[in-house]
Amino acid sequence: MDIKDFRRELHRKAELSFEEHATAAFIAERLSEAGIEFRPIASTGLLARIEGRRGNNKRCVVLRADIDALPIAELTGVEWASWNAGVMHGGGNVCHAAVLYGVLKRLQADPDFEGTVLGLFQPGEECAPGGASLVLAEKPFDSYDVEAVIGEHVDADLEVGEIGFCPGKFMASADELYFTAKGVGGHAAMRSRIKDSVVAVADLIMRLNTLNSDVCVVSVGKVTAAGATSVIPERTSCAGTMRTFNENLRARVKEMIAHMAEEIEYKYDVEVEADIRHGYPCVENDPRLTYEAMLLADSCGFKVRDLDMRTTAEDFGFYTHAYPSLFYRLGVGRASGRSHTATFLPDERALEIGEEFMYRLTLNVLNR
Repeated sequence: MDIKDFRRELHRKAELSFEEHATAAFIAERLSEAGIEFRPIASTGLLARIEGRRGNNKRCVVLRADIDALPIAELTGVEWASWNAGVMHGGGNVCHAAVLYGVLKRLQADPDFEGTVLGLFQPGEECAPGGASLVLAEKPFDSYDVEAVIGEHVDADLEVGEIGFCPGKFMASADELYFTAKGVGGHAAMRSRIKDSVVAVADLIMRLNTLNSDVCVVSVGKVTAAGATSVIPERTSCAGTMRTFNENLRARVKEMIAHMAEEIEYKYDVEVEADIRHGYPCVENDPRLTYEAMLLADSCGFKVRDLDMRTTAEDFGFYTHAYPSLFYRLGVGRASGRSHTATFLPDERALEIGEEFMYRLTLNVLNR
């Protein structure tokens, strides 16, 4: 099976985080057909293993692709659209998996390298705390000298043939924020008899918004108040995200948010439950590995693009804090549309480019 057909078949089987049972079964079948050894990992993930013929199999490169989909009702209209209602590969993960599959097939067919390649089909990237944390909890790489953990992400802001890199800090940490204000509900026209949870949460959201800066993002994307035009509910809740690039700042902002919640309690005489859930760390690329990859991409004839830090997040950050790592962006073209939408459709020409570059980078690292 070629990588385009692999991608389309996986796209049909789109499954949410840690529900990737059919996805994993399909990948397992294809790996078995190619004679590639593998085992389960992190519940619904797979870890493939290929040893090079040059020996010293303790040296290792880990190639990682995520395999979970998003809760989106697909509107692409393609023949290979998702069979699962309300679930779609709208973030490009299926492309990452297809590229990895293609690379592993080539390495298995001709393992002319020194060391071991581990191919990680990782579940649960799209939810906190992320499948990467569960992978590392199993300590699957502890018996190896890990030279690099390598991952990619499709990018519609880059055209097909372009590959983007950012040495050092690249993507932000991500934490989830949940708040519930409990007051006294009642008739909206009788203000003296209520303790307004809606106003309390509205004030909290405005205060959270003041924390935004070039190095910190705090956004609320969901507000729930089950009242009516003349009914103030007893409870109002909201949920959002927090992004930073610095662990010290990350801790300080969390303290500030907790203090804001306490101030809201005092000001409006309501109870505020604040649940700040620790998520992904910052993605921080190894500079040496990044510059090595940039030079290689240029020598292969790909267009190298310098990328700025971005406030989007990825659980790949867990790997970057444990091993020398590189996370880069693979261009799929602006015509693909916006990721995480119902019409996102990456240009399939990018698959061959992604496979070729990851294949060459893997050999380059192992055969230094």
